[in-house]
Amino acid sequence: MIGRRAILLAGAMLAARRAFAGLPIPRGDSLGFRIMRHGSEIGTHVVTFDCDGDMLRVQTAVDVLVTLLTIPVARYHHRSTETWQGMTLVGMAGETDRDGQHDWMNARRTDEGLVVLGSQTKRYIAPESATPVSYWNKRMLHGPMISLEDGVLSSPKVADLRTDSVRLASGRMIPANHYSLSRPVDTDIWYDETDTWAAMMLTVIDGSEIRYERL
Repeated sequence: MIGRRAILLAGAMLAARRAFAGLPIPRGDSLGFRIMRHGSEIGTHVVTFDCDGDMLRVQTAVDVLVTLLTIPVARYHHRSTETWQGMTLVGMAGETDRDGQHDWMNARRTDEGLVVLGSQTKRYIAPESATPVSYWNKRMLHGPMISLEDGVLSSPKVADLRTDSVRLASGRMIPANHYSLSRPVDTDIWYDETDTWAAMMLTVIDGSEIRYERL
C-alpha cells in the first residue's frame, strides 16, 4: 500500500509539473536572495512556489532595512501573491510599504480578461501578454509588465546583452544571460542556463548600487 501511495503521489506531482512546464519553477520550489549595498547585507528577497493540481501559487516576500550608525534611514517591505492556472495568470495581489508610503494592487481574471486595479492606477484590462514584475519568470521580458507594488502597467526597453559570470551568495560564480531594463528603474537582471533568476543589480534614488546574490 505504501508503495502504491508513493507511486500515486509521484504521478500527481509529475502531472502538476507538466502543467507548468513553460514556467521556470526552481528545484526545491523556492528562490532566495540576499540584498547587498556597499558590501553589506540590507535585506532578503524570497519567492516560494506551491503547486496544487493545475494551480500554482507564487508568493514573494521582500524585507529591506538600511541603517546609518544603527539608526534606520530606509525601510522597504513587500508581500505579493500570483495565482497561475497552467500557463495562464488568473490573479495577483500585492502590498508594499516604502518608508511609510503604502501602495497596493490586485488583479483577477474575468470574462473581460485580467482586470487590474492599484493605488497608482485606475482599473484596466491588462494585455494578454502582460506579466507581473516579480523577476522569477523570464517571460516578463517579452511583454508589458504589471507592477506588483501599485498595479501600473509599463513597457520598459529590454536589451539582451551577453553571457556573464555572476556571483552567488556562496561566492561561487556561474554563467548567466544578462538583460538590461529601462524605466521606471534602470535594472540589470541575469538568468542562468535553466532560465532561473540568478542575480540582479539596480541603482536607487541616492545613487547606491543594490545587488542581489542568490542563496
